[in-house]
Amino acid sequence: MQTSSKSMTPFLEKIAQFNFEKLYTPVNRILCHAFMWVFFSSFLFLNYWLELKISFKSSLLLTGRGTINNMVVFYIFFYIIVPQIFKSRTWGILLVIISLPFSIYTWLTINHLQFRFLNYMNIDILDGPLKNVISKNAAMPFKQALSFKNVFGSAILVIYSFSPPFFVKILFDIARLFNRTIYLQKQTSELELQNLNIEKDFLKAQLNPHFLFNTLNNLYGLVVKKDPNAPEVIINISDLMAYTLYESNTEKVSLQKELDFIQNYFSLERMRYSSDKKINLNITVEDSIQNVLIAPLLCFTFIENAFKYGLQTASDNFLEINIHIVNNIFYFSIENDKEKNFIKNTVLGGIGVKNVEKRLNLIYPNNHKLIIDDRETSFFVSLSINLT
Repeated sequence: MQTSSKSMTPFLEKIAQFNFEKLYTPVNRILCHAFMWVFFSSFLFLNYWLELKISFKSSLLLTGRGTINNMVVFYIFFYIIVPQIFKSRTWGILLVIISLPFSIYTWLTINHLQFRFLNYMNIDILDGPLKNVISKNAAMPFKQALSFKNVFGSAILVIYSFSPPFFVKILFDIARLFNRTIYLQKQTSELELQNLNIEKDFLKAQLNPHFLFNTLNNLYGLVVKKDPNAPEVIINISDLMAYTLYESNTEKVSLQKELDFIQNYFSLERMRYSSDKKINLNITVEDSIQNVLIAPLLCFTFIENAFKYGLQTASDNFLEINIHIVNNIFYFSIENDKEKNFIKNTVLGGIGVKNVEKRLNLIYPNNHKLIIDDRETSFFVSLSINLT
């Protein structure tokens, strides 16, 4: 079942309305990255300067060295390794497994190369607990600096060093992906609902001429016989057409108007049959429905199909419609007779029924229950909707 934008919480609705991609331009992306590195570097600098009591200049030097290490590992991992992980079906899992030790080795390699470069430039730490750390590390052979013992012993420190920017990046991408998912979900739901409304209008355009043809024939008979009910029939036709052409074009309408439409349609269809036929419509409303809204024409397809395909058997013709509204719950049921050899699923597979099911899933997700039972000698439909 798909989620309609109407079913989203206010929080998710705000997320869906936020255009992340439009805001995250190349310039803003550079600014965000710059801010992240300055932010984390400031904490590293304060640790050297205030905690370890290293001079300002030396603290700045060590901070720059650590930041460069983290940046190299960060951009290699997220902009080279991660794309390859998603592209490769065969080597993706292997890349995930080796990415952590690879990142540690890369960090230590860049770190050692920086120590050698600084030592070559005659730059060293001359005070504090890290005195002569540059010259000592630069004097270490490359093989020893990247030995298993040294890598294993430094793994926790290295992971601790580059994990904050990694965490921020992962969290940022998750939020970005979540926003994109909610946005696309909202766009898809709205597009599907628009398509369904087009289908609904198409169905109305198809059904109205067919229905009018039969109704006008009945009206002609009443006029010829000078039946006093003829003016009322004309008014019912006018109200019916006004509703289907104008008022039902919105996503939701007044429940009272929808009930009036069903009553008018039923009355006009009932005219075609003799009074002894078991064709009944029962509507009961226990509470006030003055401000209650409902999606239009949800029951129309089932009622129209009942008159179209039902009442065909040689005996025991019947059509029973029951509508009950209580506590803002709309209960609808309809059952009509059918012949035993009637082609099964002729009605069930129709475009109108599928349209109703899709509209219910989009407009009332988790708030409706539809049962369609194609029985041996009858066709039964039950629908309940929570309108709150």
